[in-house]
Amino acid sequence: MAHILIIDDEAGIRDTLAMIFEYEHHQVTTAESGIEGLKLAQDAETPIDCVLLDVKMPGMDGLETLEKLKEVRPEVPVIMISGHGTIETAVEATKRGAFDFVEKPPDRQRLLLLVRNATEKKQLVSENRLMRERLKGKERMLGTSAAMRNIRAIIERVAPTDARVLITGANGSGKELVARAIHRASKRSDKPFVEVNCAAIPKDMIESELFGHEKGSFTGALAQRIGKFEQADQGTLFLDEVGDMSLDAQAKMLRVIEEGRLERVGSSTGRPIPVNVRILAATNKNLAEEMRHGRFREDLYHRLNVIPIFVPPLRDRREDIPMLVREFSKEFTSEMNRKSIRFDDAAIKLLTSLPFSGNIRELRNVIERIVILVPREVVRVEDVEHLGLAFSTHEQSANTASNGDSSPQPISDSAQDAPREEATDDLARSVILTDADLRRMEEASPTSERESYIIGDKGNPLDEAMQAPTFQEFKDRAEKAFIEEKLREQNWNISRTAEALDIQRSHLYTKMRKFGLMKDGRAQEIPPNEQEPDAPETLEEEDDDVL
Repeated sequence: MAHILIIDDEAGIRDTLAMIFEYEHHQVTTAESGIEGLKLAQDAETPIDCVLLDVKMPGMDGLETLEKLKEVRPEVPVIMISGHGTIETAVEATKRGAFDFVEKPPDRQRLLLLVRNATEKKQLVSENRLMRERLKGKERMLGTSAAMRNIRAIIERVAPTDARVLITGANGSGKELVARAIHRASKRSDKPFVEVNCAAIPKDMIESELFGHEKGSFTGALAQRIGKFEQADQGTLFLDEVGDMSLDAQAKMLRVIEEGRLERVGSSTGRPIPVNVRILAATNKNLAEEMRHGRFREDLYHRLNVIPIFVPPLRDRREDIPMLVREFSKEFTSEMNRKSIRFDDAAIKLLTSLPFSGNIRELRNVIERIVILVPREVVRVEDVEHLGLAFSTHEQSANTASNGDSSPQPISDSAQDAPREEATDDLARSVILTDADLRRMEEASPTSERESYIIGDKGNPLDEAMQAPTFQEFKDRAEKAFIEEKLREQNWNISRTAEALDIQRSHLYTKMRKFGLMKDGRAQEIPPNEQEPDAPETLEEEDDDVL
């Protein structure tokens, strides 16, 4: 169903068109002049998906109304209708932004088809704009640290120029975000941004990928291919992991940079193709070291390194971590259509203290994991300990290299005693903590402040439930753990817990009695008026509903 605005000075035409569209369950608003139609369009509360506009009207004619409509509602398609249509009028209307032009009396089926196509186009344009806005949000450079302020200042100075930029930094530190920020702030922002991951392309295909190839230039070249340089013409070419490019490709790249022209692989015309491309390059390698070993051309390095930008690792700008945590949690809760969550101060403190060898990419993965697996609206420090501490790649490597053991060290006697085959579950492996993890946990949070379970410890209710021999016993153990956790969250307040579980208090009392749940070692007294009659045959059904 679409909202259609009909602007025509003839009442009979307005009524006829309104009847056609209302019969098809569209909502119709009519106006008898261009001025009245503009007033409706200027009202932001008036929904308009398509406009049918008469060309010949007294006062403000259709073409003038069309121009003003495009100023007010540029995204709304306008279909021109006229009983005195000429090719010149149709061409002029199209130049001014009309979606299409039809003559009176319009054919009903053609008119309905035009309106459907016009509204579908409007929807696609709106979705595309929303997608672009979301992508811009994801591509924002977050952080208020001195390092990030310095990078933004450099981008502000460099972006309006065509200077080449070499961005260096560790994996996951945000080099691509810097490149996209430069492109968005440049005079080429409305032109293509083409990314090439030099490390992901086989060495024998890198030239074809960058410069294109002609049909039959090599085995498998079944058709002509346009390379990344031509695709980025007038725009920006981002060479990610440029340090992994082969020496042959580097030589050809140098020539294109110097001459602004290229030849496709296998070209026999002898006529180079001119290209106007701004080049941004990024690498996690030490190019000075690569040059000393003869793996990177010094002349290409000096061509690319006009403006150097170093993106520091996350451990060198820890003050940005709280902001990153908030933004990532907002992003993931929005994508998953769940209520917003927040991290308590202890959880933020622990996250801020961790090394994050994978930098922002690793932090982002940790927050996504927590958003998915933690059902509460407040993330506590124990949640971070359970689900976030799979970080110690570098420290773990150092530890294992010294003791010759490649497996992570378990953190409890029960985990040590467990057969190694039982630790094959990916999630369980991901949260087994190394000695380095434990040291960081002890520094960030004293033992007396942490009362939490670790997967693999016999005290973990979820682990106990997974060891159940039957499905019914697993269900009972899991239900008991769930209800006990909710009781603790509500400080053992029965009314609030029952409300949180969306069950009656009497039902909650029955469950507590069944599972022997108690606070501080004292069994909960069940008021007589809250007791439920024993009903073994129906209790099983109720259990299924609650679980």
